[in-house]
Amino acid sequence: MENKNNVIEFILLGLTENQKRKKKTQKIIFIGFLVIYIVSVVGNVLIVVIITASPLLESPMHYFLAYLSFIDACHSSVNTPKLIVDLLHEKKTILFNECMTQIFGEHFFGDAGVILFTVMTYDHYIAICKPLHYTSIMTRRVCHLFSGVSWVAGFLHVFIQIIYILRLPFCGPNIIDHLMCDLNPLLNLACINTPGLFVAVNSGFLCLLNFLLLIGSYVVILHSLRSQSLEARQKALCICVSHTTVVVLFFVPCIFVYLRPATTLPIDKAVSVFYTMITPMLNLLIYTLRNTQMKNTIRKLYSRKAISDES
Repeated sequence: MENKNNVIEFILLGLTENQKRKKKTQKIIFIGFLVIYIVSVVGNVLIVVIITASPLLESPMHYFLAYLSFIDACHSSVNTPKLIVDLLHEKKTILFNECMTQIFGEHFFGDAGVILFTVMTYDHYIAICKPLHYTSIMTRRVCHLFSGVSWVAGFLHVFIQIIYILRLPFCGPNIIDHLMCDLNPLLNLACINTPGLFVAVNSGFLCLLNFLLLIGSYVVILHSLRSQSLEARQKALCICVSHTTVVVLFFVPCIFVYLRPATTLPIDKAVSVFYTMITPMLNLLIYTLRNTQMKNTIRKLYSRKAISDES
């Protein structure tokens, strides 16, 4: 595939172009971002280990939670390490191929997470609305199938984006007013006019469609709770509130960034930090703190470790 490209690297402007402000705040931001990244990655990896090493893995809900934690750990590791390192350098550059890798990883894990959110909503719907048929519907084979679909769908979606970008000529300028490589700021640097609605249709519409589908599903779930006992309603509401909170935190920033023509706004930098760094950490805290089974399993594993250390 021929790509008439004169640009071999891009210059990232980072958080701000104000040099005095950079020097005063970059150390604080560096420490803050580093702490958030470590907490997010270590915490999500621990969730994967805890679930896979305990009977919780037999539960479809926790099976998908382990997959989500793995995706979050990978998603936050695509851009964050370079973003943190760049805070220590005045000039921030990224090679063209590294930029393509960032976009691929960002959207691959992001798209896989979007599909997985939908799968988790379906799992909650079956568990709440059809509890007697839950074990016969959500079998381990079905769980593996849904997980595979999320990976394949994510790959196909980002493959279309990468192929489209690689066909574009980039002959300068090469300055990206952003923290990282992403679709909107990159398309603005192409030497030809790109379809203004490409990102909106390709990424924004996917986010919006899944978001509306998830909200509609929870409306159906909440409607079905009227005929159940108070205890069952409280348990179901706890699950729904946790998942809905995670969905809103992920989808609203994505819809804001991608469901519009290929333009960049100053607030995009803060929004990108939120859904690439903050959201994976919040997912960890929300699912762990509001999941009684997870907390009980962590206590048991900690108690066993304490006993073994004493002996």
